[in-house]
Amino acid sequence: MHQKIDLLIEKLLKDFNEVKTMQELNDLKVKYQGKKGVITELNSAIKDIPATEKKDYGMEVNRLRSAFNEGFENIKLRIEQELINKKLEEEKIDISLPSSKRKKGSKHPFYRVIEEVEDLFVSMGYDVVDGQELEDDEHCFRLLNYTKGHPARDAQDTFYIDSEYLLRTQTSAAQSRVMQANTKKGPIRVICPGKTYRRDDDATHSHQFGQVEGLVIDKNISLADLKGTLEIFAKKLLGEDTKVRFRPSYFPFTSPSCEVDVSCFKCGGKGCPLCKKTGWIELLGAGMVHPNVLRMGGYDPDLFTGFAFGTGLDRLAMFKYAIPDIRYLYTNDVRFLKQFDRKDEEYEIKY
Repeated sequence: MHQKIDLLIEKLLKDFNEVKTMQELNDLKVKYQGKKGVITELNSAIKDIPATEKKDYGMEVNRLRSAFNEGFENIKLRIEQELINKKLEEEKIDISLPSSKRKKGSKHPFYRVIEEVEDLFVSMGYDVVDGQELEDDEHCFRLLNYTKGHPARDAQDTFYIDSEYLLRTQTSAAQSRVMQANTKKGPIRVICPGKTYRRDDDATHSHQFGQVEGLVIDKNISLADLKGTLEIFAKKLLGEDTKVRFRPSYFPFTSPSCEVDVSCFKCGGKGCPLCKKTGWIELLGAGMVHPNVLRMGGYDPDLFTGFAFGTGLDRLAMFKYAIPDIRYLYTNDVRFLKQFDRKDEEYEIKY
């Protein structure tokens, strides 16, 4: 048996010397240690060996197995090192060559606008609230005075996860959660910027867009407070010469409700193709918080009043930087973004 194992080890070493690739090494492992391999068959034959010879037989089989394992690991390490050296050689960089200049963008106009809005309202004493993008029907609709079957829901046909949960259609959903979280039922002054989702896709709308919702609740809040706040907001974001116009409108969660227009920043209100010759551009929707919304949020509408407003952040960015197509905000084109890498606030957007 000793001589037989010596011959097998000699044959094994010869096989190892002929191995050039990892595939050949794995084939060799099957030859010796596979189900019908040499070592496997020797190990299975031990049952037929006389009891007095089993110990010596087992030791000889183990000697062959140890020789194989040692040789296998050595060859494996050699092949792996050869592969690494080959890859390093192929991927070697000539550092004497001049480097190619990487194209650089800048802070996205969408996030520039978010920061400006947050800085403005924080300076006015508002808190910034992060609402959740996945909402349930109760907070997205019912607590905002959208009853089941309400026709205003049709304008917000959106992305449902199941029959109860959906991607929020507006950041107004944060209203109800903020009111519920305020257990002391004291004054509220918050804004909630974030992403919202609706089924839209054209040059001025997207299925995903940014909104900022503002909410103020306190005693003796009036429409005059809303008007003054929005005038400051418009002038700071779009320029001190901006004029504001209020038009009656309808929203389920506010009463009275209004649409807010600003004087066209391109023609100064004289009339141009951008404002469709009217001199005005619609900016946002607003109104006094509906008594039902206050009541469902835990506030007594006989003691508290409030106002709310909401506007599209994408729309603000388009107005502020004269961007003609909302889809430019989502293409991540460095040629577009690099135009905002300026020290001043004067932008001449080119396409």
